[in-house]
Amino acid sequence: MKRKLFTIIFTSVFLTSCSKFLETAPDLRTELDSPTKIAELLTSAYPRGNYIPFTESASDNAGDKGMMMSSNNPINMNPWMFKDVEENDQDTPTYYWYAAYKAIGAANHALEAIEKLNRPEETSSLKGEALLARAYAHHMLVILFSKDYDPETAGQEIGIPFVDKPEKKVLKKYERGTLKSVYDAIEKDLLEGIPLLDDNRYKVKKYHFTTAAAHAFAARFYLFKHDFEKAVSHANLALGEDLSRYLRPVNTTGFSSMEYFTLEQWYSSIDNPTNLLLAEAATSWGRSLAANRFGFTMMLLGDLLSGDNVTTGAFGYPIFGGTEVALHIPKFREHFVRESLNAEYGIPFNMIPLLTVDEMILNRAEAYARIKDFPKAINDLNTVISKKVYYSADMPLYVPEVHNVSENKLNTYYGTTNTEENIIKAVLDFKRREFLFEGLRWFDIVRHKIAITHRSYDEKETYTLGINSPMRMFQLPAEVILSGVQPNPR
Repeated sequence: MKRKLFTIIFTSVFLTSCSKFLETAPDLRTELDSPTKIAELLTSAYPRGNYIPFTESASDNAGDKGMMMSSNNPINMNPWMFKDVEENDQDTPTYYWYAAYKAIGAANHALEAIEKLNRPEETSSLKGEALLARAYAHHMLVILFSKDYDPETAGQEIGIPFVDKPEKKVLKKYERGTLKSVYDAIEKDLLEGIPLLDDNRYKVKKYHFTTAAAHAFAARFYLFKHDFEKAVSHANLALGEDLSRYLRPVNTTGFSSMEYFTLEQWYSSIDNPTNLLLAEAATSWGRSLAANRFGFTMMLLGDLLSGDNVTTGAFGYPIFGGTEVALHIPKFREHFVRESLNAEYGIPFNMIPLLTVDEMILNRAEAYARIKDFPKAINDLNTVISKKVYYSADMPLYVPEVHNVSENKLNTYYGTTNTEENIIKAVLDFKRREFLFEGLRWFDIVRHKIAITHRSYDEKETYTLGINSPMRMFQLPAEVILSGVQPNPR
């Protein structure tokens, strides 16, 4: 496929003056002439946009609550209807695109400064973090704006631009390489960066790429790349094989006794052992996830948390709201930054868990299944069950003999003798529940070509996402398309 070109334009969403930004040091800091200044810059190398609002709305974790809701916000509605979001405000694909490329720009400026400084004994760990951050942002972009990686066709499918040099011009053209070339470049950064990391350098480790977070990212990356042996290897290198103490223990009395605001803060806290990498994002998701018209419904509650499942038990996730309008799990505590001391307006922020052990263990279970190591895959499933399942809220007891799964139990429940596929079905079922309101279900919908049908509240309208639908790729920003690049097909 002929390579496409496009222009990355840093718009006023992030820069008050593009030309002045490019004429000065990144983030308006002084010259990057010391490891300390480079380290400060790297705090900007993580996307400060939020992908959850549009990936969650587009997924099968969202239904239509009906016209009792006060508004039809296109940022919430369009992804649910599998339509492009034309807005560029926070919580949109366009906003995330620019946030990710801004993070990549910070990483590239850091890498350039590290090379110029030429003090490797002081900057090698900084280089490792910059490479990992650049790899992560590019991988998120390619997941959201390109097709899923297929080893057979990746060399022919169009990717997104891999930007590995700092911006020097206001308008500069980049090649939109193939999916394979983008994945190869991400892998190169990832493998070069991991050995350079030094966890002791960080004051607050979970705001940076530690060794554990880097291996968790690698496990996700190789799962997407269909390299399942490496996905297992990196998951084991992160924190060892036994991950039980790092999982969210949602079936415990200690968890169920938490008050609402404590739960809200704990899910995205550095004190939560499952969180490996956190980033602050400008987003109204924490305040809107319960009230959105297109979101979690009573029907979904019955299907996912109250209905039958392979464990025969109940999942301990706490549902608040009580009515169709406001059902939700409190996961994001908002931090509101006022424009001035006495201002009534400002910007809401949430801490977003970018990588967790809960995701990593389920990614590992899927990878184990793909390499036919069924006992270890089932052991991972049972480790997850031990922290998520009990008899009921009135009888919060987890009993391994009752709730754990086996090869026979999986095959019986899913109705086939294909153990590999049945383990993966269980993995996907568990992930769908675990990451409600966290947007990760979309990743599995894309990877596994899961078809979705959304139905309006009155069931008069349906919106279908087929397995080959072009809407599985979010549309590039309008500015990029206007610059001449071929948009994603529609």
